[in-house]
Formats: sequence, structure tokens, C-alpha cells
Amino acid sequence: MRRHLLLPAIFLLTIAAIARFSPTLGRCETPADPNELARAILDKNPVVAAGAIAQLRQLGPEGLLALQTQFADTIVKYRSAEANAQTAVGSDADWQKIKTALDQVGGQYDCYASRLFWYTDLNEAEAAAEREHKPILSLRLLGKLTDEYSCANSRFFRTTLYANDEVSRVLRERFILHWKSVRPVPKVTIDFGDGRKLERTLTGNSIHYVLDCHGQVIDALPGLYGPKAFLRALEPAEKIIDESASLPPIKRGISLAAYHRRRFQAIEVAWNADLLKLGVSMGTPMPHVLPKAAAQARAPQTAPPTAAQAAPTAYSKYVVEAPIVSAAAPPTLEEATTDTVWNRIAALHSDDGTLDAASVALMASQHPTAAAAGRIAISKGFVENPLVRMVRAFQGTVALDTVRNEYLLHRQIHQWLAAQPSPNLDQFNERVYSDLFLTPSSDPWLGLMPADSYSALQNNGVVK
Repeated sequence: MRRHLLLPAIFLLTIAAIARFSPTLGRCETPADPNELARAILDKNPVVAAGAIAQLRQLGPEGLLALQTQFADTIVKYRSAEANAQTAVGSDADWQKIKTALDQVGGQYDCYASRLFWYTDLNEAEAAAEREHKPILSLRLLGKLTDEYSCANSRFFRTTLYANDEVSRVLRERFILHWKSVRPVPKVTIDFGDGRKLERTLTGNSIHYVLDCHGQVIDALPGLYGPKAFLRALEPAEKIIDESASLPPIKRGISLAAYHRRRFQAIEVAWNADLLKLGVSMGTPMPHVLPKAAAQARAPQTAPPTAAQAAPTAYSKYVVEAPIVSAAAPPTLEEATTDTVWNRIAALHSDDGTLDAASVALMASQHPTAAAAGRIAISKGFVENPLVRMVRAFQGTVALDTVRNEYLLHRQIHQWLAAQPSPNLDQFNERVYSDLFLTPSSDPWLGLMPADSYSALQNNGVVK
């Protein structure tokens, strides 16, 4: 008889536990304590664990903080390079549950390394920004920031920027974070036919928008920046937000336009100075307009038009004079900066690509074989450690990306925003992806299948 009474009691207790941590069943109950929810993510009942994670996500940054506090010692362990080098990823079942919960609550893959909370609803981000009197940093990317296989740049952000201790601190303390997927990211699997497969993503770029608390575009950082350069680029945007916040709309627009003209000119001065340091012959800096944006973007005039610019307006005369004008005219910034020169400029700013210990630890967790190999020959570790070589090479590419993105792409963005300082965010983002990243939404294939290409495959290899 007791056995018959015990089974229903157990059933009711189970339902009560599920209801308490379920975002749907437990809606009418008193909200659970965040610390209790954090402990519940390890519950053996997957429904209870999933309900706790959902409620922590609803709590926002407070929910993420509860998780981080509850499992602080474990997180510190897995954020250390030594632990990552000695522990195979996925070997600890509880850690995988904790890591997954952090990702889902924080809204970012590898959230344990970044400690950041991301909104995915811009209205919610704006409400939080108004409450806390902070600007918004809004990321646009291909794929989802919660997925391991988001576009390459967003993956690099997670390692280079978000895991960086100083960048993470600044973003947590001074910004409300938000991300939105522009479109799915193309993925490719290369099957070697012997059981080995290589999975990668193709194309895609990402951009960070600095918005005021009302979601108004203030500035934008296109592509990958090194940690120090990223923080430097955020500072003037934060400053102009504070300076222009109390201005009436017309004066605010004038102030923002002037800000972008100043930033445009500062980039040209810095670029020209780098070329002078390298002994590269330069003429008067000329406004840069990318081909697709030529009809739409007008650069702030920092110097009178050159003969090379004016000559094509009278074409018959231009045909005769072109060789002489070309020979006499000094090179533009773009013409003077060849691929070799870009690498030399990047070397001048190598410090901008330096990763801190936290970022290196994240790289180690992603490449445990390379990290473990470095311990085989301790005396030659610095020379032979594959992880050290990987980090060094990656830092070089980060430094190169930083200068190219700042001098070419960010410069172009300042041109656009000087001409239209208060654009609609979605429309402006469409322009960025179309004219700057050259991946317009009108091309469903992202440039991977040109109309005139021939592959000798049925239907050109398209599988429906």
C-alpha cells in the first residue's frame, strides 16, 4: 500500500521541480532564485536543466552573473592555458554542461572565455542602454554568434577581442552588447575519402556598430581589429555620443558630420605618416571611393582635385594627355600602398595584433594537440612549440587586417557618415555588405557561383 502512495508522490515532486524551472510551466510561480537556477543547470533531468537555462537567459546579465559566480572556480580552471594544455576538450561531462549553459545564457559561443552578455533583440538592448545610460555595441555577422561555425571574422572576434581581459572589461562596463545575423554562413565539408573530413566556413564579414542608447548609428568598425586598436577606435565614438547627446537634432547632425570629417582626415594623416616612415613616395592624399560606391559616396574635400581626377571629364583630350598626366602625377594613397607595403605598415603596428594570455588560452583549448606538443621538448619549447608558431602567425594577420580595415574600410564609412550622419541602421548595413564587403543580399551565392563559370558538373554542382 505504501508503494502505491509513494509513486504518485514522486511523480508530483518531479512535476513540481520541472514546473519551477520551466519558462512555460513555471510562469505563474514566484521567480526562482538565480543561484538556485544556476545550480539546476547540472540537474540530471534535461527538462529541469533546460528550464533553468531559459530562466537565467530571461534574467539578462544577472542570470549570466549567477552562473559565473556559481561555477567561478571551474571557469577559472578552464580559462587557464595550463589547464587547456593538459585537459582534452570534452573530457569533463559537467564542464560541457556548464559551458553550454554559459553560451546559451550569455548569447555567445565560448562565453566562459569572454564573460559577456549579448542581447539578440535590439529593442531590449535599447531599453537596457537607456536604463544604464550606456551606448550599444551591435555586431552584424553571417551565421550566429552562439554557433561554433559562425563566419570566420566573428570567430576571430571571440578569440582576439571578446576573450581579451581588457576588451572584455571595457565591453562589460561601458557598453550594452547586441548581435544580429545578416544571413546564414556558407559551410563546406571536404571529404578526403579515407574517413578524414575538413569543415570550414566560406566568405562572410562582420562589423561592429557603435549606437547611442536610442539605436542611432554613431560609428562602425568593419572587420577584424587587434585588441588595442579596437579599444582606441571605440573611444572617440563614445566621446562624440556624450558631446552630442543634449544637442537638438539639427545641431546634433552637424556635430556628427564634423566628427566623421575629422576622423576621415585623421586616418589619411596616419596612413600618409606610415608611408613616410617607410620611405614610400607619396603625393597629396586623395579621397578613396570603392568602385561600387563611386556614384553614391562623396568624400570630404581635403585638397583640390588633381589633374588625374579631372582629365577623364573630357575623354577625347584625356586619351592624348593620359600618359603624360599619369607620369607626372604622384601616386594616391591606394596606389602607393602595394601588398608588400601593406605588410610593412602592419609591421609598424605589430603591437596592435598582440594577443593576451586569455586569448592564447582559448586558442590552446581549440588546439589541444598543438598545446600538448609544446611540452615534449621543454628546452626548445619557444622555438618548436606549434602553438607558439600558430599564435605568432595569427598575430601577424591580425595586425595586417587592422591597418587595412582602418585605412580602407573605416575611412570609407566615415565618408558615408559625413554625408549622411543619421542613417537607418538596417539600410546602412545593407550598403556596407553590398558596397564595402561586396556580398550584397541580392546575390544568394555570395559570389561563390559566378553566372559565367563552368564546372563540368550537372547543374553546375547545385544540389536542390
